[in-house]
Amino acid sequence: MKAIVINKDQSLSYKDVSNPVLKDGEVLIEVYASALNRADLLQREGNYPPPAGCPEWPGLEVAGVIKEIANNVKNFKVGDKVCALLGGGGYAEYVSVPEQMVMPMPKGLSFAEASAIPEVYMTAYLNLFCVGQAKEKETLYISGGNSGLASAVVPMAKAFGMRVITSVRGAQKVDKVAYLNADRVVDTSVEDIVEVFKQEEQNGTPVDIAIDCLAGEKLGECLKYVARGCRWIQIASLAGDVSEVDFRNVFVKNIRIIGSTLRSKTPEEKGQLLKELVEKTWDKFESGQIKIKIYKTFPLEQADEAQQTLYRGENVGKVVLIVK
Repeated sequence: MKAIVINKDQSLSYKDVSNPVLKDGEVLIEVYASALNRADLLQREGNYPPPAGCPEWPGLEVAGVIKEIANNVKNFKVGDKVCALLGGGGYAEYVSVPEQMVMPMPKGLSFAEASAIPEVYMTAYLNLFCVGQAKEKETLYISGGNSGLASAVVPMAKAFGMRVITSVRGAQKVDKVAYLNADRVVDTSVEDIVEVFKQEEQNGTPVDIAIDCLAGEKLGECLKYVARGCRWIQIASLAGDVSEVDFRNVFVKNIRIIGSTLRSKTPEEKGQLLKELVEKTWDKFESGQIKIKIYKTFPLEQADEAQQTLYRGENVGKVVLIVK
């Protein structure tokens, strides 16, 4: 089969590789679409190696059709349209996947749209409802409103009745994320995010949950103005690893600062999360309450061009490789 292989000089090649060999409890998926994630870029740079036993080529989420099933597969059959979460190997024509990592495709979605669900929407679900214990009418803040994660978190939070604030940098990006229908979009090139948090507290709508990929100096300042019992979920630190925090404020307001990564979850934990994702959100995908934003698609052999779109930060929504 064909796959995208990372070379020693970090370039990409479209070449022949060995077909997957099924193990008990696995299904073989003929890949129709494979969505890109920033973790793919880290893997290309040598900073995000695939777990043991996974293919060396990148790709964390796919959609396609089951072509073969191994022993002990209970819930799927050949011909089923599915999407799946992977440890790696999605930039290819075929991939073998443990059954618990596979989900039925939501009705009415394209393969490209379905490929954009497993990684990013499970991350959204994990942080909103498992880590954040989100509730209707609470206020959520998510940084990086133009990111792939925000494209999932914002509509999911809105579909469950939350008030949502997000931030971007630059008027052009404000326009680009208008489709998310966030209640407030902060342009940090002209607005101070700390002042925004202060205003929200004064207006009686302080932030109850934050899903933050930035951290940096502003984090500690923002914590002064969050709601009592705020859950501040840190998923990355793109703006810096260090911030000054007033811990008296933390314990007086009962603030929880929580580090969270999907990568650290066991296969069993991921399988349970995927099961919950289907049970709690599939009807919202199928009804259009949660809409998937595809920024652009590329043929598999143009994976480098697709990744450059992420490197340049020009995408709003997901970039997807079309395999078939």
